[in-house]
Amino acid sequence: MKRVLFALFLVSCFEVDSHEFNPAHLIVDESTETDFKYEATWMYPYKNIGRRAEVIFPKDCSSQSNDLYYQGKYITEKITVECSISLKGSPIEIKNLSVLTDALITINFKNDTFEGLVNVQNNILVIPNKTNYYPSSYLRLGISHLFDGLDHILFIFGLLFCISGFINILKTITAFTVAHSITLGLTVFGVISLPQGTIEALIALTIVYLALEINKNVDSIRTPWLMAFGFGLLHGLGFAGALMDIGIANNKMVLSLLFFNIGIELAQIALIPIPLVLIFLSKKLNKLKSLKIIASLFIGSMGFYWFIDRVLGIIL
Repeated sequence: MKRVLFALFLVSCFEVDSHEFNPAHLIVDESTETDFKYEATWMYPYKNIGRRAEVIFPKDCSSQSNDLYYQGKYITEKITVECSISLKGSPIEIKNLSVLTDALITINFKNDTFEGLVNVQNNILVIPNKTNYYPSSYLRLGISHLFDGLDHILFIFGLLFCISGFINILKTITAFTVAHSITLGLTVFGVISLPQGTIEALIALTIVYLALEINKNVDSIRTPWLMAFGFGLLHGLGFAGALMDIGIANNKMVLSLLFFNIGIELAQIALIPIPLVLIFLSKKLNKLKSLKIIASLFIGSMGFYWFIDRVLGIIL
């Protein structure tokens, strides 16, 4: 009973929302018929704290909002923009951004594309006159997605608590990476499509399962790479859902997907040392059993909470 109460206390001390990766997205398409005329789509997460962010186009442009509606997690606004000169060489500002929300800006000119990312500290993007375009903004989005997704972080931590030995860790992380890359790509290219609510609930169950494995208090589990591969397929569907929410509005889908996936891997590599250091220190202090109990209770409680929350979200 004491362990259950302690786990509930730990959960109450943390922000339990796991998937708040909802960047805003401004898509601007240049008209093929009229010079310096653009059709823009502004997508902003409606759950964002504070005032809704506003797009400020260059002073040489006039803009008119044509439509405003809800689309999934976003408030979507259609805007017609007419300028006296090209947007190239001009700034676009996003006002009232939240510290929790970055904004991806995609501008599709007649012959090329420019893309950039702004945030609350740097909310003005100057469009270059000449673009040598690579969708590197998706690299930052991939990093942000993993760091903002506490469920994926706890899954990785849980995996590392269940295995031991460098070779086992290497094979397990590689299997997880390969698996989520497969389903991420298949989903983005429309080969498979599954209800996102169901996927998120199942991801929460994988976290509960790992917590139970930790609590068995054994040094390692059999074929951890196989388990990681199976669960990785599921987590890849979760990654894809987040990417599909904002969409890939440029004409370099493969590169955008690659950069997004590399961003996830870089964030994953940065996180791996944290549980390994904790395990190493606890072994030195002869406290590994206590650490595993705490990790199992916390990870399991969070996973169970997310599972109930997501199932209720599907039903209600």
